[in-house]
Amino acid sequence: MLEVVQTVNPDYVVHLAAISFVAHGDVDAIYQTNVVGTRNLLQAIVDAGVAPKGVLLASSANIYGNAPVEVIDETVSASPANDYAVSKLAMEYVARLYADRLPIVLTRPFNYTGVGQAGNFLLPKIVDHFRRRASVIELGNLDVARDFSDVRMVANCYRLLLETPGTAGGVFNTCSGQAYSLMDVLRMAESITGHSMEIRVNPAFVRANEVRVLRGSRAHLEATIGAVADYSLEETLRWMLEA
Repeated sequence: MLEVVQTVNPDYVVHLAAISFVAHGDVDAIYQTNVVGTRNLLQAIVDAGVAPKGVLLASSANIYGNAPVEVIDETVSASPANDYAVSKLAMEYVARLYADRLPIVLTRPFNYTGVGQAGNFLLPKIVDHFRRRASVIELGNLDVARDFSDVRMVANCYRLLLETPGTAGGVFNTCSGQAYSLMDVLRMAESITGHSMEIRVNPAFVRANEVRVLRGSRAHLEATIGAVADYSLEETLRWMLEA
């Protein structure tokens, strides 16, 4: 890694590499990748003697857990409810160890999706079933609600956070500010495609420590980088269904 950093001599570093599937079965891999892997990268940047203008690290809104407020901003205390979330919070603490040596920007993205996301994630799975016009879909907890964003919006926010002066040392939610239930998503996809299917709850997909509602505030983000050009969830689903 050190040789790569020295060779590339980056102007900016955007660290998105992680095990990002909450239900990933290998707990050791989650911590090795998300915590130790991040530390290895930051140490390599320092050891390489390069001076990037910005280093963006993607944490996760999962660190908030089942928050006691309806809309989550960056002042809400962390309360991680699974190993993935714990690993991301630990990564944030690792980042603090390098804050005096690197211009680190921390983002806490809520759920986001788009063309190309792996099929084991929720929205790509739903899209795939509607695209194939399947007769049945098996899901887990149906009473969850998530703040879904379009990956194109998220990527643009990351770029602006790196380009905007004074963001180093900051923590920023990246979100749409709206929460949709699974039934909302299913009805939206049904409306776009004209196809309906039977919905079954598979106990194997139900997580006991499921975060019920995740909805973020991007007031701090927009106060810093300006108004965010957004996509509606329907636009994102249509893009995915037509890809």
